[in-house]
Amino acid sequence: MKLAKLPDRTPVKMNIVLTPSLAKRLREYADFYAETYGSREEVGELIPFMLEAFLDADTDFRRGGRERRSKPETA
Repeated sequence: MKLAKLPDRTPVKMNIVLTPSLAKRLREYADFYAETYGSREEVGELIPFMLEAFLDADTDFRRGGRERRSKPETA
């Protein structure tokens, strides 16, 4: 079969505490998103996509991920 087994798609809820300045910047980002695309999204809806884009763009993290996967696990 060419299609791999689908990954777990069960959402994981996490609670975080933000500094007031970061919360303000996130609200401003949501405003900018609305201006850009003409549709308003809540900050909580944008954050998962922002984090995924950040991690995907972090070349050192991606490189480190390959190194971690290539090392045998010790228990």
